[in-house]
Amino acid sequence: MQNRNTLFIGKVLLNYASLESTNASALELLSKSNPSEGTVISAYEQTIGRGQIGSSWESEAGKNLTLSLILYPKFIPVRHQFILNQAIALGVRDTVAAFVDSEVTVKWPNDIYIRGHKTAGILIQNQLLGSNLQACVVGIGLNVNQKIFSPALSNPTSLLLNVTSTLLDLGSVQEELFIQLEQRYLQLRGGQEAKIQGEYLQYMYRYGTLADYERADGTRFRGTIAGLTETGKLLVRHEHGTEAFEIKGIKFLA
Repeated sequence: MQNRNTLFIGKVLLNYASLESTNASALELLSKSNPSEGTVISAYEQTIGRGQIGSSWESEAGKNLTLSLILYPKFIPVRHQFILNQAIALGVRDTVAAFVDSEVTVKWPNDIYIRGHKTAGILIQNQLLGSNLQACVVGIGLNVNQKIFSPALSNPTSLLLNVTSTLLDLGSVQEELFIQLEQRYLQLRGGQEAKIQGEYLQYMYRYGTLADYERADGTRFRGTIAGLTETGKLLVRHEHGTEAFEIKGIKFLA
């Protein structure tokens, strides 16, 4: 079924009963054809969902949204590619905020939190051509109607657990997601990088708040998130100065 309220995102919607990974399927589609921008691959069940840098994404079949979006952001230089992460994260954050009456934040780089609990994850895989992006696959897992999660997950939640005891209509949530993603992508395409960067900081989890962290080598420290570098590294200010962290280079402690 096509999405009727967007210009291009979700106009081509490929639904599958089961896939190992919607991102892998989208990348395969890109390798074999030239799908239109905004094409979405969605799965009722995803058996081998992926997260950032080797982590996994668990989702109960038929309860959540597991999908991948194909975009061609050729206007974005490779050195500024984190701006795409920011735009997509804000689009997913806006979607969650449309359904819940609680604080919704973006945990760097692109997890979506409701009151400190993770409700969505994003995996963006870019293809490069010269100094600019060529194509990208945006994988999104959004917990909607799931109530019970694996004890191995540290802080999961869902829209259902924060809204009402009545199941949400997955089609309606998906439609809202496509609308919000397209709005943010069009802002980006229209040159509104400063707006996206400003709102990303506005909604960033723990931004400007003193908290506990752990480096990749296991050392712990107290610090305050102070912003981002141009390439998207996390800047944390502590007693010895300001330190920049790569993805997986820092762990947020409770």
